[in-house]
Amino acid sequence: MSSTVKDERQAGADPDPVGRPAADDPFSQDALPAPPGATGTLLRSLLGPRRALVALAALLLLLQQAAAQAGPLLVAYAIDRGVPAVRRDDYGPLIAVAVGYAACSVGSGAFQYAFIRTSARVNQDVLLDLRGRIFRHAQALSVDFHERYTSGRLISRSTTDVESLRELLSEGLQELIAVVLAFVYISAMLLWLDLGTGGLAVMSFVPLYLLVRLYQRRVGVVFSDRSTAIASVIVKFAETMNGIRPVRAFRRERANDTEFRALNHHHERVNGDAILEMARYVVGSRLVANTAVAGIVLWGAYRVATGTLALGVLAAAVLYLRRLYDPIDRLGMFLNSYQSAGASLEKIAGLLAQAPTVPEPAVPKQLPPLDTGRPGREVVFEDVRFAYRTGGEVLPRFCLGLPAGQTVAVVGSTGAGKSTLAKLLARFYDPTEGRVLLDGVDLRDLAVPELRRGVVMVTQEAFLFSGTVAENIAIGRPDATAAEIEQAAKAIGAHDFISALPDGYDTDVRKRGGRISAGQRQLVAFARALLADPAVLILDEATSSLDIPGERAVQRAMHTVLRGRTAVVIAHRLSTVEIANRVLVMEGGRIVEDGRPADLIAGTGRFADLHRAWRESVV
Repeated sequence: MSSTVKDERQAGADPDPVGRPAADDPFSQDALPAPPGATGTLLRSLLGPRRALVALAALLLLLQQAAAQAGPLLVAYAIDRGVPAVRRDDYGPLIAVAVGYAACSVGSGAFQYAFIRTSARVNQDVLLDLRGRIFRHAQALSVDFHERYTSGRLISRSTTDVESLRELLSEGLQELIAVVLAFVYISAMLLWLDLGTGGLAVMSFVPLYLLVRLYQRRVGVVFSDRSTAIASVIVKFAETMNGIRPVRAFRRERANDTEFRALNHHHERVNGDAILEMARYVVGSRLVANTAVAGIVLWGAYRVATGTLALGVLAAAVLYLRRLYDPIDRLGMFLNSYQSAGASLEKIAGLLAQAPTVPEPAVPKQLPPLDTGRPGREVVFEDVRFAYRTGGEVLPRFCLGLPAGQTVAVVGSTGAGKSTLAKLLARFYDPTEGRVLLDGVDLRDLAVPELRRGVVMVTQEAFLFSGTVAENIAIGRPDATAAEIEQAAKAIGAHDFISALPDGYDTDVRKRGGRISAGQRQLVAFARALLADPAVLILDEATSSLDIPGERAVQRAMHTVLRGRTAVVIAHRLSTVEIANRVLVMEGGRIVEDGRPADLIAGTGRFADLHRAWRESVV
């Protein structure tokens, strides 16, 4: 029974389960609107540091296209000059054409190879930079963002959406530049070879341009929907796999399968729409291209027959037209990549535009040195009011002072505001009004590293990362030696069970610490906190998910870890209150009782009722 979760629900958090579609529009919960111009700014910031390599890649592609497009011109020269020269036993022009054609082929291949290497380096650097930005920014965003925006969507941003951008940079962009350069080169060549034939060919580009514009507009909407649809599929899959135990326990398989099938079918329909738009474009572009080539060939043949056009010029024109119209289908594929990448880049830009609601101070302050004769630090909640972004007020005008070195237990019914108090003290959130002071310093004036050295929170989840036991304990102080890690574990009472593991402190606890029990994970979390040696320690429901033996082991560890520091213990089980020298009872975001545990138990107030009910449940 987690008061953390229930406090958030009480505060008006998103009523829909994580990743579950809303009733009104089941496929639209993916939007983080990007500010105007944010997408272009992001793209410039990614390419800007690599502008020299981008310029080199553009030059190499320019040279490659120049070499590649010289072929039909050489064919025209061979037909109109080389063949007549051979009839006069002059093989020089034909040999020159052959040498020139070979040189152009080799040059085109060499420039293409150099371009691919250069562009690949740019692409990989950009994608590496972008993934790093997403990861760093997601870590920097405040807790309230992660409670609203699911991890599945973050995974989609850094995988599916980045992959869309990779396809654009590695394949589509080259196609676009090649088509544009081919259009410029071929138009210039056709007009130079014959003004009439070139003008007719250029006129055929008008319907092709209109067709491309129509396709681009129609497919843009489709790819935006597709990006959202695949994100919904990923979210549902990640949510189900992360919650596989309650899924199996409550027989949610069939319901989950129904929901996943709906999301999957929607993704299929959106993909089908994209394929249909592509098919329409390909058919239309081929119809225009084939009609234009047929018309130019017939008109050119008539002019050759009447002697107003050289046969070589007609042959070159046909070759140039085929070279121009052949990539039209690939241009459609590029537009697919472009629209997909554009939609993905906009979503990434929207994510990166999110600002932390708990920002770093512009001019950080330092905490005063700890007095050698005084354990812990003083904590003061000064006229604090707080409301979650998605709900009503949780703490209405809250005042509280915690003397240095005092252990305070906070109890109350679900939704009373206990976990909210802990989150404000850990600065996962900032107060809507008022201040939270640590030895007289506003938490908002402390840099995050300074705050994390002074205040540490241990939650009921006791989250462990994949890696060894020693590495998980050392998170509290990464520079700790092996002896210091072992000493912390011994002080907590975790050394014996750690030593009994297959590789001792080097045992990999695996995903979420699944290799060890919940009580053992909590002991490791306490060893981590003890090693960090904070002046203020927050325990949020530290024993609520444990059995009786595990709870007793953790309570023994709590006596050790709380000694010599200020402590706030959010308690659901009243057995945890026994270690506190002060108890606060909260209701509706207010303190309704405050005193020593023995005094409150002896009274007739709310805590006495809670304690009596707890004793009866134990019996």
